[in-house]
Amino acid sequence: MKTYLIVLFFILSNAVSAQKILTFNSEIIPYTDTTLVFVPENYNSSNAYPLIFLLHGWDGNYAQWNSIMGGLQSLSDQYNFIICCPDGFNDSWYVDSPLKSNSQFETFFFSILAPALQKQFQIDPLNIFITGLSMGGHGALTLFAKHPHFFNAAASTSGILDITDFADKWGISKYLGEYTSKAENWKRNTVYNLLENLKDKGKEIFFDCGTEDFAYKVNQKAYSRCRELNIKAAFLSQPGNHNREYWRKSLPFHLEFFRMRLKK
Repeated sequence: MKTYLIVLFFILSNAVSAQKILTFNSEIIPYTDTTLVFVPENYNSSNAYPLIFLLHGWDGNYAQWNSIMGGLQSLSDQYNFIICCPDGFNDSWYVDSPLKSNSQFETFFFSILAPALQKQFQIDPLNIFITGLSMGGHGALTLFAKHPHFFNAAASTSGILDITDFADKWGISKYLGEYTSKAENWKRNTVYNLLENLKDKGKEIFFDCGTEDFAYKVNQKAYSRCRELNIKAAFLSQPGNHNREYWRKSLPFHLEFFRMRLKK
């Protein structure tokens, strides 16, 4: 049986700060996970709050979204959401690797991270959302499609929504094996194929991508697949590239999408 160490630190000890850091150590992750959590300034433990997971991109870390947005606290306050930014270990692709026992992000997410958040904060289980950028967009929709019962809805910005289209990129083979010999590992862990899991589930997806982005075509392909499967999906196509400027303007669309789907 695995043993986990969970340590909670506060960035500031005074009551004014609603930004917190959680750290996790486990044999199923490659190193200590650092997770940023933003709690609304009017947080009251007698109430339950929606939770949003924001997943970072390849070669990023838990602080990427906070840096892009110039701080997430104001968005937590504005929307009255708890916002959680876990570390994706640089390039984990948010999957359980069949090759590396210490790179099991999916298992970590559902068996360690989510339960810790639910224990520490008052979270509304009907209103848990997830989104991410680039690799994080892949991660968000992959976790959503594999565990649709856990989430209300999901989104992605500039997502790598079919990793099989990028088999020679970003070191994905370190975790799934070479595509030429381990294609099934890739097919089991790509959003495009996993969309089938959402058929007839009544779940909703929002995704967007800049028209100058190298991921634009794979996003179009994923949207077409959603339409074929009659999945409730919205795709926002707007000018922009695969960069911080684009993601800064895209995140508010995601938060509005989630806000409009809050369950009472």
